[in-house]
Amino acid sequence: MPRRLWLMLLYLAVAAAACAPATPAATPTLAPTSTLAGTPTPPAPTTLTVMTHDSFAASDGVVKDFEQANNAKLQFLKSGDAGTALNKAILSKDAPLADVFYGVDNTYLSRALQADIYMPYESPALASIPAAFQLDPSHRALPVDYGDVCVNYDFAYFSSKGLTPPQTLEDLAQPAYKGLLVTENPATSSPGLAFLLATISHFGPDKYLDFWKQMRANDVKVDDGWETAYYTDFSGSSGKGPRPLVVSYASSPPAEVIFATPTPPEAPTASMVGPGTCFRQIEFVGILKGTKNLALAQKWVDYMLGQEFQADMPLQMFVFPVVPGVALPPEFTRWAQVPAQPATLSPDDIAANRDAWIAAWTQTVLR
Repeated sequence: MPRRLWLMLLYLAVAAAACAPATPAATPTLAPTSTLAGTPTPPAPTTLTVMTHDSFAASDGVVKDFEQANNAKLQFLKSGDAGTALNKAILSKDAPLADVFYGVDNTYLSRALQADIYMPYESPALASIPAAFQLDPSHRALPVDYGDVCVNYDFAYFSSKGLTPPQTLEDLAQPAYKGLLVTENPATSSPGLAFLLATISHFGPDKYLDFWKQMRANDVKVDDGWETAYYTDFSGSSGKGPRPLVVSYASSPPAEVIFATPTPPEAPTASMVGPGTCFRQIEFVGILKGTKNLALAQKWVDYMLGQEFQADMPLQMFVFPVVPGVALPPEFTRWAQVPAQPATLSPDDIAANRDAWIAAWTQTVLR
């Protein structure tokens, strides 16, 4: 065959091959990441950080149930009393320290909402919670539990002195009770603020400082937070201090029974629960703006409002669940007290006057 013809045939063959449809290259199959035994390795759990006050507690089983159901790891960031924790959340809102914040109550709620630290989330669980607990129509802060802040007293002390425990706020200012009460600073402590609001509700905005002047003269002690007041200065079986009166909760007496060794037949403490002496506190949870784990944060909020977590709270944090029908443990129902007429103030009044009330109290009591 002449060389020229041969070259022409070769050119036509190459051109035909170039125009033919290409055969897709085989895609390599990637084997799943495996353990040595050949079992696929599950994805690593997602960490969800929950900021709380120092009194937060949940049983290990309840925490693990959520973690296993959602392939999650819960990290609880305890940040001081409720007022201190809220301050931290506000100061860090541009670079939030957590995904969720639990522990703001109705005494601090307006401040949290004004600081705009939460994002809205209307949990389906809200449908079963009474409207009286749902104080934020925008659903940024969702109610979890409630309790009544009251003055607790140590039975043993009063019995040994032959002294009747105080029954009213007016009693606390009497000479017989001088140097006996420890309370918390309302600027840093939610129980302290709740008790201050109880006195404002009882005596009125124009007269409450007269009561606190009397209390200062009667040697009231002020601590920054509930933990110090209850466990350091109170003389009850959980405390080690000299003072037999402490601002705490009407649900604190069951704790004095449950955690005592040996278990006493009766609670060694009780609460002043007369009309207007206690203030009802509602605690909330919210998803912090800036979370990188929104879907998981929503699941945790739903879980806190669900039956399992709600039933766990009474013997963990000694508060009442907001979900109706949750069974309470017998120890809780026997010794926890519920005031028939707790003191109340509207959220609007608290929002409008809280800072001024605290400033006036500080000037009167601490300076």
